[in-house]
Amino acid sequence: MIAIPVRACLLAALCLFGAAAPAPAAVPRDWLGVMVDGPMTDPATDVADEWDRLGDSGAGHVRAEFFWPRAQPTSGVIDLGPFDEVVLSAAGKGLGVLPVVRGTPRWAGTSDSGVASPPRHEALAGYLQALVRRYGPVGSLWAEHPEVVRRPVRTWQIWNEPNLDVYWSRQPFARSYVRMLRAARSALRRSDRGAGVVLAGLPNRSWTALRSIYRAGGRRAFDAVALHPYTGKPGHVVKLVRLARREMARYGDARKSVWLTELSWPATKGTDRRIGFETSDAGQARRLRRALRLLAAERRALRIRRVYWYTWLSAEEGPSAFGWSGLRRVRDGKRISAPALRAFVETGRALRHD
Repeated sequence: MIAIPVRACLLAALCLFGAAAPAPAAVPRDWLGVMVDGPMTDPATDVADEWDRLGDSGAGHVRAEFFWPRAQPTSGVIDLGPFDEVVLSAAGKGLGVLPVVRGTPRWAGTSDSGVASPPRHEALAGYLQALVRRYGPVGSLWAEHPEVVRRPVRTWQIWNEPNLDVYWSRQPFARSYVRMLRAARSALRRSDRGAGVVLAGLPNRSWTALRSIYRAGGRRAFDAVALHPYTGKPGHVVKLVRLARREMARYGDARKSVWLTELSWPATKGTDRRIGFETSDAGQARRLRRALRLLAAERRALRIRRVYWYTWLSAEEGPSAFGWSGLRRVRDGKRISAPALRAFVETGRALRHD
């Protein structure tokens, strides 16, 4: 997870819109989700109790990275075991899964830039089709685990933040990303005619990145737009959605939904981990409440289909501020609940209709 502080030009663009006010709203259960990564997907960590807590939190969905180099480091056998655990754990709690397919194994890249290399399309197609055969409507996982109520994966997010060179080495990114996206959608549809494709989450000047995707001919390559609206104020999150909506309307795409596949404010205020939108633990909880209420109030008007908090469980260590973004945290070897967890649970309960 990497995000770059919002620049002055972003703040200037946000000023084009007036502040939105929260209003009573009701959202479906699967509207609110959470990312599972880090300690939650570490095979050496027992996280059964975390899945219990997550299942009781009010979240209806999880987003998880299906990192291609982990499953297929060499061309040949694909080992999906690490992802089986996520899908089964989520299904056991009645949660859906949005996989984020990203990362290029060295053998499958078109350059020597490692996991950020644009992949060879035929290699990616093979991986995606293996995923559908495992987790799709007639996936082998469900046949092997009849004790679990089936929650087949029908929607896939293709890549993460390709407008950043740490995730997509070929910049400007739009033309090569759109070509890959078309190939990915075609591969998914060959295995599951009803498969949906969510655009990679776009951070920073997300509306201009979206515009470049449209200009590269990407309109028919995806079914939903995804944003990572990292910014200082909850009200600016809604404004970023409006900026994206303006681009969608300009290119005749107003009927598609918008997914916020990452939303967060790391609680690193007072530390040396500064990214431009950090806050305190109490501030994190306040901003989470405010943002969810604002987004719920605009859900229908802006066609906001789903919102994922980043992240469920994080470790307070290392150089990244996002180690302090979790609703649950690993602190000094112990797991604790951040104040934001209560805000997440209470706000979700207040907003939700079942």
